[in-house]
Amino acid sequence: MTLIKSISGIRGTIGGAVGDNLTPIDAVKFASAYGTWLKSQREKDNYRVVVGRDARISGEMIQNLVMNTLVGLGIHVIDLGLSTTPTVEIAVPMEHADGGIILTASHNPKQWNALKLLNAKGEFLDAAEGAKILEIAESDNMEFAAVDDLGKITKNEAYIDLHIDEVLALEYVDKDAIEAANFKVVVDGVNSTGGIAIPLLLERLGVEAVKLYCEPNGHFPHNPEPLKEHLTDLSKEVQKAHADFGIVVDPDVDRLAFMDENGEMFGEEYTLVACADHVLSRNPGNTVSNMSSTRALRDITEKHGGTYEASAVGEVNVVTLMKKNNAVIGGEGNGGIIYPASHYGRDALVGVALFLTLLAEKKMSVSELRKTYTSYFMSKKKIALTPEIDVDGILKAMEAKYAKENLTTIDGVKIDFAENWVHLRKSNTEPIIRIYTEAKSQDIADTLADKIIGEIKEIANI
Repeated sequence: MTLIKSISGIRGTIGGAVGDNLTPIDAVKFASAYGTWLKSQREKDNYRVVVGRDARISGEMIQNLVMNTLVGLGIHVIDLGLSTTPTVEIAVPMEHADGGIILTASHNPKQWNALKLLNAKGEFLDAAEGAKILEIAESDNMEFAAVDDLGKITKNEAYIDLHIDEVLALEYVDKDAIEAANFKVVVDGVNSTGGIAIPLLLERLGVEAVKLYCEPNGHFPHNPEPLKEHLTDLSKEVQKAHADFGIVVDPDVDRLAFMDENGEMFGEEYTLVACADHVLSRNPGNTVSNMSSTRALRDITEKHGGTYEASAVGEVNVVTLMKKNNAVIGGEGNGGIIYPASHYGRDALVGVALFLTLLAEKKMSVSELRKTYTSYFMSKKKIALTPEIDVDGILKAMEAKYAKENLTTIDGVKIDFAENWVHLRKSNTEPIIRIYTEAKSQDIADTLADKIIGEIKEIANI
């Protein structure tokens, strides 16, 4: 079964059996449940939902199904066409819409797609709201509109440009400084909508963009998760073009990673660290990231006099804690920047602009900038799940095994040792257990991860 229902949305592979995969019937079912839930939030004459998609092959089919389902519920649709997740997020309040849907499976391969659901603020639904939509979907308790009350679809393809306008207007983005630096940057858009949005942003900032895989045709040229092992072509192109650095985003442009002038990864964990360094140097305050993110954000926050706190994994959990702590910046260690001065959503466009400003003002290379931050090394591994594996039992056993250590159990099990940590959790988006470790060297991080995997396999008898 590859249909996953979580607070991250409804995600699955295209084709196959109804209820087991993301089939057209499942897309209609969950769009109907979302529209029904949305109409239950308040009574009004007209409802509006913003819908956009990344460039994956199934996107147009799924979007048409979703939009016309909403029309059938009497909901008007603003169709952004090819877009990005953060663009849809900012479009919802700008359109005074009641919600939004982005059709994307983020970093998953091309056979996957998903409905990621937004509220009237353009933010992801919380667990209770998501549970209510799943309940409606299972009950089939949905009522559609009569013929005279059907919704209408209105196309608006200007929102990537409007999004860029919003980024350029941010207080700590210095367009003049960036333009004066004469940067040359290679962009890997993984043949999705980042190939549209990021070069347009760079052009507006006076940056020379060398395009690599920027045709939005949905044929991902490599695994779309922006990790070092998937980015050999970007590394070669950065060196060949004598570029100042490289940029890579995931298919829906909410994750961002950089590559230095030597073709070496800046470290996706350090995307947020660098952007936070820039913002906190101007506006000291608190930060938040999830439990699987680097300690380096804590270090840079405390350096600027703020307080750092970790949330459970999941963007909605990070945002909730950011609001509670009045954080000035936060996000996720997978390269997700959440900057409340813009909006409460991970946004690679915001991250690019903040990073460029920092680099222009520091007047140093990307490799030199990286050396200014404490070096932590992470290992990110996983174990595929099968129906026979008792995940909760495994996590309880690991909790008991390390009971004398500093444990956090709000999201799986995190074990904080003096010099390193390990976080074990069941993924919200894939049928796997994630094992993240961090230490002062890659060898130690990898060795710790392998040790934990061995212990899990022994407990699970696999």
